[in-house]
Amino acid sequence: QKQLVESGGGLVQPGGSLTLSCEISGFTLDYYNLGWFRQAPGKEREGVSCISSSGRTTTYTDSVKGRFTISRDKAKNTVYLQMDSLKPEDPAVYYCATGQEPPDCRWYFDNGMDYWGKGTLVNVSS
Repeated sequence: QKQLVESGGGLVQPGGSLTLSCEISGFTLDYYNLGWFRQAPGKEREGVSCISSSGRTTTYTDSVKGRFTISRDKAKNTVYLQMDSLKPEDPAVYYCATGQEPPDCRWYFDNGMDYWGKGTLVNVSS
């Protein structure tokens, strides 16, 4: 059974940090991109970050560049999103997702991925 389970969301003050984790099962991830998307209330879902199957290529939306870092641990079938310097515009439900290569992460940013987790809520407030 294919499953993606996010954890690590919560409430943090502006400027703070959170690390999201997504444990993936039921896949052989050798040929899958792994991504993080988010959706804030009243807004469309957007791609936040994506990492290629090899881990050599990462993609970020402009608003999080320099603040967020995506990584993957193949042995643990887990993808992480380290979020630093969190801003008031970052709150959303963050979703882990995966899609087979090809296509590449940029295509998935625009079109969404094939498999999704249920999401974890991130709030930024003082």
